[in-house]
Amino acid sequence: MRQRLSCSRVCTILALSLGLGACAKEAAPPPPPVPVKAAEVLVRDVPIYLEAIGETRGNTEIEIRARVEGFVESVDFAEGTPVRKGQLLYTIDPRPFEASVARARANLAQAEAELARTRQDVARYEPLVAKNAISRQEYETAVAVERAQASVVEAARASLESAELDLSYTRVLAPDAGLIGKTEVYPGTLVGRGQSTLLTRISRIEPIHVRFTVAEGGYLRYARRNEERKAATGAELPIELVLADGTTHPHTGRFVFIDRSVDPQTGTIMLEASFPNPGGIVRPGQYARVRAAVDLRKDAVLVPQRAVLEMQGTYRVAVVKPDATVEMRLVQMGERVGSLWVVDSGLAAGERVVVEGLQKLRPGAQVHAEIVAIAEGGMTPQPAAGAES
Repeated sequence: MRQRLSCSRVCTILALSLGLGACAKEAAPPPPPVPVKAAEVLVRDVPIYLEAIGETRGNTEIEIRARVEGFVESVDFAEGTPVRKGQLLYTIDPRPFEASVARARANLAQAEAELARTRQDVARYEPLVAKNAISRQEYETAVAVERAQASVVEAARASLESAELDLSYTRVLAPDAGLIGKTEVYPGTLVGRGQSTLLTRISRIEPIHVRFTVAEGGYLRYARRNEERKAATGAELPIELVLADGTTHPHTGRFVFIDRSVDPQTGTIMLEASFPNPGGIVRPGQYARVRAAVDLRKDAVLVPQRAVLEMQGTYRVAVVKPDATVEMRLVQMGERVGSLWVVDSGLAAGERVVVEGLQKLRPGAQVHAEIVAIAEGGMTPQPAAGAES
């Protein structure tokens, strides 16, 4: 019995040994390094901007409206072109107003003729009343009739002026020079019935204005910094205009309007800046980003925005360690500068972060990093000698 048990035990041990040997032989090899792109953090002095999003508008916005009722006879301008002050824009059918002028002129002539007759009566009665040839009552009645007729003449003259003014409104003229927009009406359109119909708009775009809002704290920061600069140099902080295509307008601007109060619901204040606009390249209604440098951060650490993982208000970057493994490090982020992001804490100069391939990584993963350089416009490859495996 003992001999059978010992043999059974020996067989079991042999089987386990063979099984373990087989498992050891079949163990999977370690995964290959993950190919990624990494870059050394950028260290430089960074201007800190107060930025706001706004919309361009003319320094003067004029609505052209019909002031009399009638049918449009002609549109006398080319849409989207500059117009001069006094230029004819629209012609409204003048015939009804010409008839009104003729009628008012006739009424005035009639009233003036009647006034002349009453004056003759007064002139004739005056010596007669002195000789008691007529009663004083007759004379005073003639004087009263003269005064009343003089009032009739003034009313008729006012009616004529009103009719002539209405007739002048049938020729719609540009009240100021500027850039005219598209027409809202065309020949044959009835305008001015019950309301002053909008015909078109004129914008003065030299200089161009940008209206925007900023947070109360940002405004205070700018105002204090601007006062410091004026005290030191006598000049205000320059304001830059960044257009929708990412280019910076070649001319700096200045504030021309700051609202009297902060909106208590949003905690923001409205501002308006003016920028020279030679050639009229910037048009009203464009998207624009306004910024002013309010501080300078020395030796700031920057990384591309695409290198930062954000989750529930926390930020992490993948740091490539000297042994080619990855550390997912918690960092504190600061201001955005173009396509880059200032790192307030968590990274030091000389460290490398993954800028492409973040989705394939886990903490401690082995990587094969292609080294690229960080630039404002993106990343540029470095020579192959800088590669890290």
